[in-house]
Amino acid sequence: MFSKACQYGIKSVIYIWKQSQIGQKVGAKEIAAFVDAPEPFTAKVLQELVRKKIIGSQKGPTGGFYAGKEHEQFTLKDLVHVIDGDELFSGCGLGLKQCSEDNPCPLHHEIKKIRIDLVHMLTEKSLKQLAEEVENGETVLARLV
Repeated sequence: MFSKACQYGIKSVIYIWKQSQIGQKVGAKEIAAFVDAPEPFTAKVLQELVRKKIIGSQKGPTGGFYAGKEHEQFTLKDLVHVIDGDELFSGCGLGLKQCSEDNPCPLHHEIKKIRIDLVHMLTEKSLKQLAEEVENGETVLARLV
């Protein structure tokens, strides 16, 4: 459903939140290893998330990526919007340019219903809350062996 970049971004931000909760900043290399993604690609995704203020970064020997109070309101929808744009929320399911309420494609009304549920799911919890669920063992972020 999400692009690879978005999948890496979601997992990365949840990991960053988990580490930030214990006062740690993390580097791109560590994050990439944890989410099993190429480091340069992960770094690029992370820099875009910093630029859009979904997470923060600090340079220097004690630097790295972090999440704090100023990032608490962000949801999965915000992250998806930054990385994948709005196509998931507004584009035609068949890729038609002229699809609209007045000129619907054959899937328009069904996809509209799904999008309402999707937006609700993506805005129901903050990224911080998702990290807390992982930390509490309610959900998992890494592959179970």
